[in-house]
Amino acid sequence: MRNTTVDIEERPRIYVASLSDYNAGTLHGRWIYADEGADEINRYVAQMLAESNEEIAEEWAIHDYDGFGSVCLSEYEDLNKVAALGALIAEHGQLFGKLAARLGGIDGIEEARRYLEEGYCGAFERLEDYAQELIEDCYGSEIAKLPDFISCHIDYKAIARDMELCGDVFTIEHEHQVHIFNAHV
Repeated sequence: MRNTTVDIEERPRIYVASLSDYNAGTLHGRWIYADEGADEINRYVAQMLAESNEEIAEEWAIHDYDGFGSVCLSEYEDLNKVAALGALIAEHGQLFGKLAARLGGIDGIEEARRYLEEGYCGAFERLEDYAQELIEDCYGSEIAKLPDFISCHIDYKAIARDMELCGDVFTIEHEHQVHIFNAHV
């Protein structure tokens, strides 16, 4: 299941190593794209173990990974979760990895998916730009009725700060933009 949304260099991948080989002083493993699906990942792991020069090669560990943003993977991570996270990062990009990391890492996948689908408010240069757009969308006609000496004193920066401090929104910085999420999803 190759995804064409993300360039091949950006696709999340894991390096899975044979522990029998590692314990015998040999590095034997394989880089595997994590967006291939759990069945494919397990198949690649089984192939890698079968190619081992050790008599008994049954155990494996994730010794390296990249393309997962700031999500940390353990050596013995559940490959079903790795595949799910890999597929979502491949589909939505590194923003999803940052969102998952903020919401509990690999165990926050479902919550991150929910926030991306139901709580994503958009990307802005600054949080105050979002606050201004929100206020103008909700109260534009009323703001237009205010005299200039009042409307020019609306402090969107303070409104944005309060929205974040009060827990109404949270932000993730990614690719020189601030991505805004409604915290009440």
